[in-house]
Amino acid sequence: MDPARQAMIYGRKSPPHRDITSPRRDPNTRISKPNQPTRPNNTKPAAASRKYQTEDEQARQFVADEDKFVLKQAKKKADIRVREGRAKPIDLLAFNLRYVDTDRDVFDDDDADVEIDVPAPDAVIESLDETQLDELDGDITPYHTLETNSRNREYWTALRALCLDRRQKLKPMAPEERAVSSVGADVDKILGPKNLEQLEKLEGQIRAKLLSDEAVDTDYWGQLLKSLTIFKAKAKLKNVYKEIKEARVQRLQERNPDKARALAVSKLEVTVSEKCVGVPAQSVSTSKASAAIIPTVQANLSASGSSAAPGTARFSSAGNEDFSQATKALYEREVARGISENEEIFTAEETVLSTAKPQWADKYRPRKPRYFNRVQMGYEWNKYNQTHYDHDNPPPKVVQGYKFNIFYPDLIDKTKAPTFKIIREHGRRRGESFAPAGEEDTCLIRFVAGPPYEDIAFRIVDREWDYSAKKDRGFKSSFDKGILQLHFQFKKIYYRK
Repeated sequence: MDPARQAMIYGRKSPPHRDITSPRRDPNTRISKPNQPTRPNNTKPAAASRKYQTEDEQARQFVADEDKFVLKQAKKKADIRVREGRAKPIDLLAFNLRYVDTDRDVFDDDDADVEIDVPAPDAVIESLDETQLDELDGDITPYHTLETNSRNREYWTALRALCLDRRQKLKPMAPEERAVSSVGADVDKILGPKNLEQLEKLEGQIRAKLLSDEAVDTDYWGQLLKSLTIFKAKAKLKNVYKEIKEARVQRLQERNPDKARALAVSKLEVTVSEKCVGVPAQSVSTSKASAAIIPTVQANLSASGSSAAPGTARFSSAGNEDFSQATKALYEREVARGISENEEIFTAEETVLSTAKPQWADKYRPRKPRYFNRVQMGYEWNKYNQTHYDHDNPPPKVVQGYKFNIFYPDLIDKTKAPTFKIIREHGRRRGESFAPAGEEDTCLIRFVAGPPYEDIAFRIVDREWDYSAKKDRGFKSSFDKGILQLHFQFKKIYYRK
């Protein structure tokens, strides 16, 4: 029977016709894909769901990137103003933070930045008046708002608290406020010596006392609790600034070892003085023994004999330089005043030649006074400059005056003010000129004080001083609260156009 007909009878299909040249199918060697786990029809892979951001997420990311860029530019501008000697208080505060700021871009740093001395943050704030404090508080707000680093935010938060405290101290108090402030001396004695951990523990105890049912002096404990906020801010700022100084000393080790050791000495002085606050009478001898370390370190500095890099000799502290706390406070307060646009820091110190040893050298240790001087620069419109320059393309700036601020806080005889004298070399007299055409004569100005301070001298331009009393151009020579101030400008020569 025909096979096809037989298949129809038995209800089966015809056998397929196979090409004899095709590969033979063997069900035992069939390759199959692994089974995938089943998932609901309404779900998508996790990677697909994270592939695209929503509009809200994109907006938040854009704002975060923009804030980061604005903060970076603010820090960069602060660095530039400090380097150029025209820093505002906010710039000094931001520059201090650079040594511990982990979010900084290392490409924005300059190797010479570590050589720049800026005052401590608390000294900057203490030197400001009410108007300047209001301006500083407004300048701090962007940093505090944009900063994401927790330590940096803590730094700016503490500074805002100190600004608020400083403003309150400058404002006149009402009668009821004066009554409450009568406990201020007790508050300082209680809170001053304590560290941050102790202050936080005391805060918890005071809050518990005020919430209890026992009868307490609410004015006293309320004032103490209010003051705790300020002292906690100071303690936090002290901790951050300690890290800043340690980081700066570490960076200075390779670039300027002498200055690194001097900075470490100043840190040691602060540590010893802090330990002596509130020390019992029986422990005074121990504190004095600790303080004896400082002169030893200073002696090692002077014995090292290593020279500083050119242009930084003034800041590579010599062994006989004045490192007292009183001098440091005066110095940092003057630095915090900043530099005007037409001023630059002046450090042209000259070696003082002295043949005789001071008579008081055996009784008092001679020391060199510290200073913070400024030189005033401007344009001079003489006939040559009028011909070759204009206001859009001005000539090079020339020296127009000086501001000397020299610190003598530990002067033995405070009734005798330090003096100064002008020294012209090679027999040149006042009004005579030995300088070549186009150049100016120079002379030495030497400052003389009594024990324990040595003389100090600077080289300045030798021109006639302006003794007029006009604002910002007047002559000033005074000695008050340990600061000798000598400010003067040269007489202007007016040319007809």
